[in-house]
Amino acid sequence: MDGLRDIAELLKIVAHPARLEILQKLEAEVLCVTDIEEILGVGQSNVSQHLSILRRSGLVDYYVDGKLRCYFLKDPRVIDILVLLKKKYDEPLPAPTCCPTRPGAQANRAASPETHIIANQ
Repeated sequence: MDGLRDIAELLKIVAHPARLEILQKLEAEVLCVTDIEEILGVGQSNVSQHLSILRRSGLVDYYVDGKLRCYFLKDPRVIDILVLLKKKYDEPLPAPTCCPTRPGAQANRAASPETHIIANQ
């Protein structure tokens, strides 16, 4: 179960819109905190909180360049996640062969005599 807990935790971290945008931008290039502030349109403290979460989880890391902290992707799963999230599908999955797929099948099942008897009691 620990593997599933780790995956769930990773998905929780990535699920925030600001963190997802940070990761998406870091996929293309190394960014400093001021760059990320401009991209997100939020203050330094907000950006720092998100970067701290991403860093503690091991998804990103940084190096110091003078007074700047420059962030980059560290965990290769991030790229896989981003690719999957961008993927477009033409069709939904087909219904299982064991389930009725004809239009109105669910409506007929709901209108069965047993349903009326239970509903009228």
